[in-house]
Amino acid sequence: MSSELIKHVTDTSFESDVLQSALPVLVDFWAPWCGPCQMLGPVLDDLAKVYEGKLQMTKMNVDENRDVPALHNIRGIPTVMIFKSGQLAATRSGFMSKSQLTAFINQALI
Repeated sequence: MSSELIKHVTDTSFESDVLQSALPVLVDFWAPWCGPCQMLGPVLDDLAKVYEGKLQMTKMNVDENRDVPALHNIRGIPTVMIFKSGQLAATRSGFMSKSQLTAFINQALI
């Protein structure tokens, strides 16, 4: 179960929740059947608390939302993207440990 700090976004809400956000936004593109996606969930839950107020954590189910993943050429999951001021700032695919994801986020937030 994801943290209450992680927002679930859809094709419909992506523009307002991600592109128009005042904070940088991390989007986790995932699916319920994806093992590495399930392993990444608790890592995101932990980091959502660490980055509260600095970075909005979001998740997008690629099975239920096809337009945004297609627009961003999501070919494999999990894929994590960070958007700042409505622009894509960083992308990484595959499972990341907490330390790897922290380093990825910190680099993108510079």
